[in-house]
Amino acid sequence: MDLGIAGKTAIVCAASKGLGKGCALALAHEGVAVTISARGQAALAATADEIRSETGVAVRAVVCDVTTAMGRAELLAACPNPDILINNAGGPPAGDFREFSLEDWQTAVNANMLSPIEMIKATVDGMLERGFGRIVNITSAAVRSPIDELCLSNGARCGLTGFVAGLSRKTVGRNVTINNLLPGPFDTDRLRSNLAHRAGLMGKSPADMAVIAAANNPAGRFGTVDEFGATCAFMCSVHTGFVTGQQIMMDGGAFTGTM
Repeated sequence: MDLGIAGKTAIVCAASKGLGKGCALALAHEGVAVTISARGQAALAATADEIRSETGVAVRAVVCDVTTAMGRAELLAACPNPDILINNAGGPPAGDFREFSLEDWQTAVNANMLSPIEMIKATVDGMLERGFGRIVNITSAAVRSPIDELCLSNGARCGLTGFVAGLSRKTVGRNVTINNLLPGPFDTDRLRSNLAHRAGLMGKSPADMAVIAAANNPAGRFGTVDEFGATCAFMCSVHTGFVTGQQIMMDGGAFTGTM
């Protein structure tokens, strides 16, 4: 299927590895010029080189912290009028809510709610003027099925979800859609970190915990970064102009609700 986005431009946040990298690579394979960001220079440069060599598209790499005003300004200076915005940020640490300070909560809300909103605010009007825009927020399956030890993520990402629910209905009439992708257990550093935390609580090794977690998923495995990226690219395509304000769950069927 031709996604119809060749020649478009995209910003992909936190794209040096994991799900962000998968999204950037999938978009580049569709002919989208990508501007990618991350805090680590070496990993980001390696990813940029990989995308260029695989796809031949233009890639800009911006080393910055998108959770800061300065970082967002640097990223937007490199790509001021993107057609596509992929909001992504590393999730906050796992733990008991009693252990977290007010500063911990403020950091989580800034990274996983306020910073994506600021990126949307900086780019959505240009999309509306041009009559095309696709915004995809990478959130978490915990938005629908909360995970106790991920309380910081549960709260902050639900705030972003509520904001998107309102705005997405105001932009779709001008072909600008805003949707959320909700990853469950994907084979990433974030998953391995969470499994290590859980393994410590249960007195198991991280390797054993991973085997148990994969077996307990209805799919019998973890998701792959390539699967996630392909879904993201489709959500950015010309074929999804009638889809907005949705929570696209990607969890191998772990969430058992019907709605």
